[in-house]
Amino acid sequence: MPGNIRSVPSVWVVLVCLLFCSRLTSVGAAPICANDQAACNILSLANLFDRVIQHSARMHSISNDLHSEFEQYFLPSKNQIGRVSRICHTSTILTPNGKENAQRLAREELTEVILKLLVAWGDPLWHFHQSMIHHQDFNNLSSSKALQMSDMVHELRKGVEKVAEKMQKLGIISNSVTSLDSPEASVSSDSAEWRLMKEYDLLYCFRRDSNKVQNYLKILKCRIVPEHGC
Repeated sequence: MPGNIRSVPSVWVVLVCLLFCSRLTSVGAAPICANDQAACNILSLANLFDRVIQHSARMHSISNDLHSEFEQYFLPSKNQIGRVSRICHTSTILTPNGKENAQRLAREELTEVILKLLVAWGDPLWHFHQSMIHHQDFNNLSSSKALQMSDMVHELRKGVEKVAEKMQKLGIISNSVTSLDSPEASVSSDSAEWRLMKEYDLLYCFRRDSNKVQNYLKILKCRIVPEHGC
């Protein structure tokens, strides 16, 4: 009996530890700046970079998963994949091709490219999620991922803007960084089959652009704070 009494606190210690550990693992899904302006102002530039890079990595991972699911379950034929034009609505945004070209860009220019890409995807991803809601072939999980991508783009844009503001305050970049309005995405269609192809095209383009954003953020971080994990 005494042995049982002593074991009770041990059980509670384990339960408290599990609860605390689960709260720690969930931090990765939290907003980049949980307390908005206050949290961002306290964080160092290196920490801000780490947060937006981690956020971009999660966003790209989700886009990759949804792209694979769409290709596997919704495309009528593998042969039709080759007929997708893959002309992305972000093609008007000039992006550096490859790591070396990205490293040659001025810090202001690279930051601006990242922001332009994020701004350009705000509306298309929201419309994509709306189309998935009203399509019977899409399951709730896929629709949830589409909504998550849309939210993450918005959150990442705010995070990158905070990084830019921090760099401007520290005198690392000038105050000339701006972001253009989003180009319109042509995702309308005449037939159900063509609509699926256009949505596949959109997912392909977003997966590509989200990978660019992630890589550009890593390059920018290593150019500005190379002593932190580069």
